Amino acid sequence: MPERSVDVLLIGGGIASATAAITLRQEGFTGSVLLVGRELDPPYHRPPITKGYLQGSEAKDDMLVALPDDVEVMKRTSVLTLDVTARTATLSTKDTVTFEHALIATGAMVRRLELDGDSRDRIHYLRAPRNADALRADAQTTEAVVMIGGSYIGCETAASLTALGKPCTILMQESDPLDRHFGTTAARYVRSVLEDHGITVRGGVEVDALIGAGEAVEGVRLVGGEVIPADLVVLGVGAQPDVTLALKSGLPIGDLHGVRCDSHLRVKGASGIYAAGDMCEYDSVVHGRVLRVEHEEHAAAQGATVARVIMGSEEPHTEVPYFFSDLADWCALEYVGPAAAWEEEIVEGSVADGAFSVTYVDAERRVLGCLSVNGYGDLDGARARIASREPLG
Repeated sequence: MPERSVDVLLIGGGIASATAAITLRQEGFTGSVLLVGRELDPPYHRPPITKGYLQGSEAKDDMLVALPDDVEVMKRTSVLTLDVTARTATLSTKDTVTFEHALIATGAMVRRLELDGDSRDRIHYLRAPRNADALRADAQTTEAVVMIGGSYIGCETAASLTALGKPCTILMQESDPLDRHFGTTAARYVRSVLEDHGITVRGGVEVDALIGAGEAVEGVRLVGGEVIPADLVVLGVGAQPDVTLALKSGLPIGDLHGVRCDSHLRVKGASGIYAAGDMCEYDSVVHGRVLRVEHEEHAAAQGATVARVIMGSEEPHTEVPYFFSDLADWCALEYVGPAAAWEEEIVEGSVADGAFSVTYVDAERRVLGCLSVNGYGDLDGARARIASREPLG
């Protein structure tokens, strides 16, 4: 097998690896950098997949991340084995790569819902541009779309398809969309926005099967027997961290199902190995607890931290996670946190006017998270309060 050596091996073709490569060069790193990803495309931004790219207002080239010219990128390539002691990786190309540092940023895989009839035609999951391409093509001939799942993917996709003139129904187990993330006040507001634009929202229901007389889906049967007509179904029921390579390599997996890292994002017990992104479970000095975050902005921030640690920084990862979600051009949500649970929601502004913020605090009135709706509120101030852990006055 061909053998080669690099200074930094970036495993995974997403934003964490891309930002690590960019930061290394920005900080003056002159060593060799190899980015290996199984994606069909070079690193790109994922959020447009359910938004502008799905709607057709953004092209694939608009999503691409500009990497330094001297960073080597291998697309459609997987790391099959990783020897963390010998610091070697075997690629699907049969190459063997020796490295000094390696970042594992393999992201997450779509969580698949196992249902009767789930192999029928016109059933979609969204994770990559090609998924959006297939969904947009099928949507051209649809008359009834059912979206299963009321989280970010479900709400954003339903909004985008509705903006394209396709009637949508959202089915979900929780009472209101995004309730698990933002609580009752914000979730009911999001529901009102979706319903005001013609989307049917059904909370507190459970899907039993995807039915049809032929090969294509024709309806969604709920537990209890009710059938919701659908000639197109999209499933957005979450993702699970891709720790397949980490498990094969003997790396530690934590209670949050990610690769266990210290506060500097160094994999515990594996010198020279780091993790970032959806599958990184790290000791957060900001939150005082173990954290795993699934969002592009935080993955990028972690990639930058890893790059600086590789170059000798002793600063831990101190970024307060930031999230955003746009529902077509109807509503913009921005959030810093995350708050796993909270004692009280402090609402400021006007919910009725769609310009408000929700601050989530614990029993000691320490800020755990803050949601800004349509630009209202002080996210920078909330960030500072989350980091300081000082109670509100």
